[in-house]
Amino acid sequence: MVIFISGLGKGINSGNSSENRDAYLQLSVTVLAAFCRVPEIASSEDMVSKVPPILELMLKESGTSILEECYEFLYLVTNATGDGVTTLYESGGMKVLAFQMSTFADGSRLMELAIRLLQLMLSKLSLEIITNDYLSELSTIVTVVAREFAVLHNALKFESLHLLTAVLSSNYSALLHEALRVMPDSKWSMYMRVGVVAILQNRVAPAEKLQALILAESIVSIKGEEWLIGKIDLPDIQDSIPSDRCLLLVLESSRVEIAVLLNELAYLKYEASKNTSSTAESFFSKQRNVAIAFSLVEKIIRLISNIAESEGGLIDDNTFMKVMNGLNETIGVVLEYLQDAKEHERKKGNDLLASVRLVGSYLAETPHACKEKVRELLQHMLSIEGEDEPSPFYSVFFLLPMLCQTTMEIEGCKDLVSSGMYKAVAECLIKLIGPGRVTVEDDGCIFLACDTILNLLLKKEQVRFPMDESTSIHLLKALAYWTEDSNDPTIIMMASCICALLFDSTSEEALVNNTYFDSNSVNSLSRLFARSLASWGQGAPYGKKEDMDLLEIVTAGYSRWAHRFPHIKEAVER
Repeated sequence: MVIFISGLGKGINSGNSSENRDAYLQLSVTVLAAFCRVPEIASSEDMVSKVPPILELMLKESGTSILEECYEFLYLVTNATGDGVTTLYESGGMKVLAFQMSTFADGSRLMELAIRLLQLMLSKLSLEIITNDYLSELSTIVTVVAREFAVLHNALKFESLHLLTAVLSSNYSALLHEALRVMPDSKWSMYMRVGVVAILQNRVAPAEKLQALILAESIVSIKGEEWLIGKIDLPDIQDSIPSDRCLLLVLESSRVEIAVLLNELAYLKYEASKNTSSTAESFFSKQRNVAIAFSLVEKIIRLISNIAESEGGLIDDNTFMKVMNGLNETIGVVLEYLQDAKEHERKKGNDLLASVRLVGSYLAETPHACKEKVRELLQHMLSIEGEDEPSPFYSVFFLLPMLCQTTMEIEGCKDLVSSGMYKAVAECLIKLIGPGRVTVEDDGCIFLACDTILNLLLKKEQVRFPMDESTSIHLLKALAYWTEDSNDPTIIMMASCICALLFDSTSEEALVNNTYFDSNSVNSLSRLFARSLASWGQGAPYGKKEDMDLLEIVTAGYSRWAHRFPHIKEAVER
């Protein structure tokens, strides 16, 4: 390869004129690229060894023709051998690509080759390593490829989609998400929206639409639900896109995906041949895909909830009704899937748990939606377990916002009591506040569980609600444990209130005679009531109005059962 060495100015012809050097460069790289069209030559050690000097040359030369030959050579070598990919990466290929790609014309051969080089590196190397080594460069590349995804209308648009999806939906993309989130220029996210809309509104293969949904889910995770709506202000995008187009397309496409995937999952679970590797692989693949669609619908529910609360004009009434109708249809499909599981007596599975989570998110905002169907499936939904759960917890957890609202009415309490699933709510609360408590992101769910139990206890006479002794004792112990080291007046009053209502149907003697209750538990409860009733009769408010309402329930309860709890009475009057 004397020509190549001479062209770099390092061989016997180093004294040649500038014109001759440029000619040597053009010719040498062209010859190398031509040789590499033979895979056996491209994969040779000799060609792999040329990758570093080619990269060095690319940083020095700005001519389009010679750069194109350089990129062609790199692509042929890296496509032929994994050693080529490793050498390209270790020689600073990511830096060169990040530096040069923004200068390439949209849809050019250079851009196409650069994107394919990136795809090869991603296929051979761990994204975790790439992100740790070249986070800044990767962020720059994402913004460049986002523009290609938006403005192109050829095969490279789909190549860009695949690259962006692979990078942004990976398990190792958290650092990249954060880097993109704090970028001062947000045009890249608008380009993403344009590209997603183009894919979803046109006749493309279902697999490509799914890729667009996966990408949309990643962008919403980065930019927030508001990314789905808003005006697109980009000088190089001529076609006007309505501000609600992306939202409606993502919802409708997600609804279709959910309907198709749940139908296929049901077939694989209940009708297809069991215990085959292909069936298991197909099932888990569809399970992952439906989780993406579920996540998007859940984010749309959150968006609509925020819009309704703010009473803003982000979307008009017509769009709002279209979204609500789409959500109703989607939740109806999910409830049918849960109905199918009930009929087949299936209660365990991450797909079922994810279905309950989505239904719970929707019912948190519209607790009386699909009323009859939800009532029919309530017991089954509350008994569903994830693959790794020894007993139901998260299914109850996801439905707490709905249960808290429906049990404010007698009918809702009757539904929960008649199904016997009040025990599941109590057990969920015990796991949230007792020893070995389950850690959750939002402590507000604890008060939702408390309010649900409180609603049942306050209406126990109307709904004939006798909580069984075992559940009552474990709940009393958990409430005492929860408050032992707390100075939060709301926690103290809530726990006291529930305990006060539970004490109506028992006595201190009955409790201490139970195997699972002891004097330590009595002492903890005595301290709890001494603290909660400390402000009784002092005339000073104990905190928020809600706390005062709870105090009234506690004091009324204390007056009813104090004579049956001598240790608590002694602690209060001390």
